Amino acid sequence: MNVETQSQVLAASAAFAAPARPPRSLMTEGGFRFITWGAATLLLASLAGIFLLLIGQSYPALAKFGLGFFAADVWNPVTGKFGAVAPIFGTLVTAAIAMLVGVPLAFGAVFFIAELCPFSLRGPLTVAIELLAAVPSIIYGMWGLFVLAPFLAKHVQPALIDSLGSLPWLGVLFQGPPFGIGMLTAGLILGVMILPYIAAVGRQVIAGVPPMLREAAYGVGATRWEVFRRVLMPYASRGLLGGVMLGLGRALGETMAVTFVIGNAHHISASLFAPGTTISASIANEFTEAVDDIYQSSLLTLGLILFLITFAVLAAARFMLAQAARQVQL
Repeated sequence: MNVETQSQVLAASAAFAAPARPPRSLMTEGGFRFITWGAATLLLASLAGIFLLLIGQSYPALAKFGLGFFAADVWNPVTGKFGAVAPIFGTLVTAAIAMLVGVPLAFGAVFFIAELCPFSLRGPLTVAIELLAAVPSIIYGMWGLFVLAPFLAKHVQPALIDSLGSLPWLGVLFQGPPFGIGMLTAGLILGVMILPYIAAVGRQVIAGVPPMLREAAYGVGATRWEVFRRVLMPYASRGLLGGVMLGLGRALGETMAVTFVIGNAHHISASLFAPGTTISASIANEFTEAVDDIYQSSLLTLGLILFLITFAVLAAARFMLAQAARQVQL
């Protein structure tokens, strides 16, 4: 065996004996997987930490008032008596008004942009609607207090009182003095605030509908409304429902805009014109004044309730999305 052959044999033996170095792509893949796993774990840990903190801070109030805290409508820091009914009632009512206002407007805007709007106006109109989401909530609150509330008190609420206030059952919602501020005003503000979120998601999912479905529906003589209701809406129902739930979550947790216009009164009234309060508005208004332990614990218990309401909304959204996906598969 000559020198050259011997060196080749030694090189081959060394290459065989040396451990194989993993490809660079596998190392990158492992690092990326570790980072994403860590991010997801950190998110869940933060969520669990917030939940445990709220439970721990809520214990003094729950230990003192028990389940009666969720059934009492009194809120008196002087006597140390607190109840969560009024904030919960105001949160749910204003969110319901916001959905009744924002969802139809958002769906109407989506339908117009997707099917009726001239192509030259589609881009500017889309940007204009989405810019509503960039407006700070405190600006919405100031606009509601100085512009919308006086307009409602002068023109809209008196007309509603005269036309609907005398009706049985329904009339109780439109009775009382037209203050301008109140739950109706807060709900209208929230309806405008959630509109861009629902419209943005709806526009994306409607744009993802295959053109063949539209063309087939128009080919058999369907009108634009029939195409939107029977073709576009069922096909994009999961995405539209997700956008609606996103808007509902924003309406439930909004603070500053609601604080400006709802009146911040801890009582329940059947009239939509009456002042009220929400969970987020109560916490924002009174947390700095809560020097007593029970007072502070009661406010944090309101935060725990809002956390649970939001979680329930998200769970319901996931369930409805799963049901919609199952129906599509069938």
